[in-house]
Amino acid sequence: MGDFNRGGGGGFRRDFGPRQMFKATCSDCGKECEVPFKPADGKPVYCRDCYSKRKKF
Repeated sequence: MGDFNRGGGGGFRRDFGPRQMFKATCSDCGKECEVPFKPADGKPVYCRDCYSKRKKF
C-alpha cells in the first residue's frame, strides 16, 4: 500500500471560501436566522438554538 499523507490527522480538506448563507425564519420560535442551505417550501427550518434542542443522539 502507498503512503498517503493527508496532513493533520486524516480526512480531506478543500477550501471553498466563505459559505453562502440564506435568511430564514425558525419554524419553532419564529426568530429570523441564517442557514447554510436554501430553504425549501414546506420544509421546516430551525435556528441554531431550536435545532440543538431537537437533535437527539
